[in-house]
Amino acid sequence: MFFSILLHGQIQITGTVLEFNPEEKEKTLSGVHVTWLNTPIGTITNEQGQFNLPFNTSFTKLVISYVGYKTDTLTVNRPRLGKIWLHPEIELEEVLLRKKIKPIQKSLFNVQNLVHVDSREMLKAACCNLSESFETNPAVDVNVSDAVTGAKQIQMLGLNSPYLLFTQENIPSIKGASQIYGLSFIPGSWIESIQITKGSGSVLNGFESISGQINTELVKPLTDQKFFLNMYANNYERYEFNTRYNKKFSEELATGLYVHANLRNGNIDRNSDLFLDTPLAKQINIMNRWQYADPLKGWVGYFNAQYLLDEKQTGEISFNPDTDKFTNNAWGSEVKSNRLDLSAKIGYVFPDLPYQSFGYQTALSHHNQDSYYGFNIYDIEQTSYYSNLIFNSIIGSTQHKFKTGLSFTYDSFKEDVNLQNWNRIDNSIGAFFEYTYDNLDKLSFVAGLRVDNHNRLGTFITPRLHLRYSLWKGASVKLSGGRGKRAANIFAENQQLFASSRVINILNNNGELYTLNPEIAWNTGIGFVQKLYIWNRALDISADYYITDFKDQVVVDWENPREIAFYNLKGHSLSKSLQIDISYEIIQDLNIRLTYKNYNVTIDYQSGNLQKPLQPKHRFFANMSYETLKKSRGSQWKIDYTLHWTGEQRLPNTTPNPEEYQLKPYSDPYSIMNFNLTRVINEKFDLYLGGENIGNQVQKQPILGSDDPFGPYFDSTILYAPVLGETYYLGFRYKLK
Repeated sequence: MFFSILLHGQIQITGTVLEFNPEEKEKTLSGVHVTWLNTPIGTITNEQGQFNLPFNTSFTKLVISYVGYKTDTLTVNRPRLGKIWLHPEIELEEVLLRKKIKPIQKSLFNVQNLVHVDSREMLKAACCNLSESFETNPAVDVNVSDAVTGAKQIQMLGLNSPYLLFTQENIPSIKGASQIYGLSFIPGSWIESIQITKGSGSVLNGFESISGQINTELVKPLTDQKFFLNMYANNYERYEFNTRYNKKFSEELATGLYVHANLRNGNIDRNSDLFLDTPLAKQINIMNRWQYADPLKGWVGYFNAQYLLDEKQTGEISFNPDTDKFTNNAWGSEVKSNRLDLSAKIGYVFPDLPYQSFGYQTALSHHNQDSYYGFNIYDIEQTSYYSNLIFNSIIGSTQHKFKTGLSFTYDSFKEDVNLQNWNRIDNSIGAFFEYTYDNLDKLSFVAGLRVDNHNRLGTFITPRLHLRYSLWKGASVKLSGGRGKRAANIFAENQQLFASSRVINILNNNGELYTLNPEIAWNTGIGFVQKLYIWNRALDISADYYITDFKDQVVVDWENPREIAFYNLKGHSLSKSLQIDISYEIIQDLNIRLTYKNYNVTIDYQSGNLQKPLQPKHRFFANMSYETLKKSRGSQWKIDYTLHWTGEQRLPNTTPNPEEYQLKPYSDPYSIMNFNLTRVINEKFDLYLGGENIGNQVQKQPILGSDDPFGPYFDSTILYAPVLGETYYLGFRYKLK
């Protein structure tokens, strides 16, 4: 809680709600509604009866309400409200209904264009890992990178995942060696919430973010259940095991042991091309997490230690790595990853000055991947260190806040591509300052600037600006602009190229890959949010438009089917993104969300200005969810339906190939339907089942040249639709408080 204050510069109103009784026994109340008076802005208490709510200068009174208890109204004159006692109703003269906070929230008052997704939304899908946590969330797009590895990639604003900043509790997590497979290294059951920020982001988190940031918050040992168990299986012989155990040593100190394991051992070839439709895989993932929090003294701290072993095998059905590796007997691939992560955070909020705090973040990771794809060998070892020191305070009043600090990053790469060595070291030291003007009545803005010195990118400045203006009641407009700069990790970010017969061609740089120019882009955007009530039900409407203009870019050119070319941009590279969202509660507890997205992504290739391949111009999303009212023991039904419609996509040029290995210039549109049904038996036990890709929409020819994988026309990289057909799954969740 206090570390959130450190990182986001927002004073939090905190308290604990308890039931008043003559014996004065402290019985906390969970699910209590805490809202600002005469507004829909609020939260609910957690299982310990605790709540925290961002301070709002335009409101001074909080309403505390809970069915069966007298509603209380408090005047807010300090950040820590302490214990709040609710009196039970002696005579109930009316029934008071309150609506739960939505699992996906867009704030009117947050200056950045931020979408908050909590764990309830992730339970609407199988959600076995982070890459599968966005099936019911239209803020990002999820694509499979190729028809062999099955790796899922996230796109935002029409740009691939390397242009996104991935953080875990605001510490950079997925980058470099883990870029392709790293999303599958974060189990969904460990995630408490996800914050998705569109645009250039904050200067606190570094200089690399271009299209946005995705931050995951993990469950906390002090507030999590004592024990959690989840098991999952599907019709493609995929099995998942998740468990968490938490031990509280005191009210201030707790630890948790988290274990995830998965196995996929089915030889699945539904399209009869003699290649596995999904890799054989196994993973073990273990984390020990410590949390300390003493609100009275102002200290908070976390420590994480995580180890992962992940192994994948794919290729032809007949491939046996013991006998066929590096032979012409059968085409196959293996990817083995070992990863160790250590991270710590410590923060201090001055008890007498709740607006002033400091925090320190540090992380050390070692990632080792050994892999081969047919005769192509790709090995990478990355050691990374990160530290960030942040100080928060005010200038005169809490309307004028600032954050400042220092950061240091170090990355050592040992990279081998077909026995050619590409070792290198990246390190940088930077300083940042961010000023926030916060007037919730009308105008708020955040202006940030950082200066970094990088051993390969030089010394440079990164400016960022975010602005929010209240147009009228329930409506805000948001503007943002900023610069991002990054060094491209070409092979790590494009590993699918190895599952093809393409020749690697590095142009205009004497073949020296890592002396290609750094990538520099400006991102500007505008967003609009309107919250209102129609027929006494909440209607949310939002729209945003972003332009990403690359001044320098490492172009990845797939237009020649015999090669993949990397070269510096000469000309223009623009990404224009439009998104419109509508969310409405049709009847009580029946919600619908609709989204339309339009992308116009063009790049000046050597062959001319072209639309980015495998990028649909039009996408449509619809989601409907319904929950029955909880019964006395907490039993409940939940059902969720999602539709993804994807428009036509330009495909890379294949006309030089023989006719049987050619594809059309554009793909056909297609739609995917998913559903999930959950039966909540009681507060401890849930059963769920569901289906993905109902209707069996698959690409007819996902691998070119699958009949001759060692020939010149073999290519698994042109994937525009799913390879796996209808998937059905079932599972259960068991938890003890």
